[in-house]
Amino acid sequence: MNTAGTASRCDIAELAPWFHNLHLPDGRQTAPQHELGDFPAVKWKRVAQAVPQDLSGWTVLDIGCNAGFYSFELARRGARVTGIDIDDHYLAQARWAANRFGLDDRVQFRSGQVYELAHRTERYDLVWFTGVFYHLRYPVLALDIVRALTGRMMMFQSLTMPGPEAAATPANISLDERDLMLTPTWPKMAFIEQSLAGDPTNWWAPNHACVEALLRSAGFEVLARPEHEFYLCSPVQRPYEAEYELVWTRCSAAQRPERD
Repeated sequence: MNTAGTASRCDIAELAPWFHNLHLPDGRQTAPQHELGDFPAVKWKRVAQAVPQDLSGWTVLDIGCNAGFYSFELARRGARVTGIDIDDHYLAQARWAANRFGLDDRVQFRSGQVYELAHRTERYDLVWFTGVFYHLRYPVLALDIVRALTGRMMMFQSLTMPGPEAAATPANISLDERDLMLTPTWPKMAFIEQSLAGDPTNWWAPNHACVEALLRSAGFEVLARPEHEFYLCSPVQRPYEAEYELVWTRCSAAQRPERD
């Protein structure tokens, strides 16, 4: 009797439902009937080529790690990965899977949300920021926080709304020229007051022009778009860097407790 296989089946069922379909070493899958297909492997197949094959010595932060699919793939390339998520159910799945994959020494998972990272001082060579942005009430703040943590690269992904490619916009417009904002290529982000796809945490849907504009304003350069809605970025000098740093310093100081 294959008790190991039986135990594996029981563990998968006990940890259900799964959003990541992980292919376990024993050949089983955690969500073989996923409505999105072999997800997120189907995304990774197209995104993987944009990520360095050898990540030895790199540190990675996986924000919104879910059951850890991307964390495991990056760890297999040699990186040391920290995955965070606000859902203890997903974290339990990720820790269980890390043990099955033999990656306990390369990956750690902890509870946390992106806003809490504003208080951290470490930087990561690669920040993996996918499947999270559009679920946030304060997405631009989150992007600023992520920029401060990014050392070499960020992989960004967001749900988007349909629209044409980006086009150059004026450096400045007058109050009387606001009709320019109605053009199809103007950066726009739709707010979803009720629900999208049955999920009330789907708050935002930017168009492609808005994604690129947001990334630039946060201090990122888009290096590649390896897959629909995925953007590989590198940190660069932010526009109005001095003004940004002044505001950030004041906000951070206001959050620190006063000393006796």
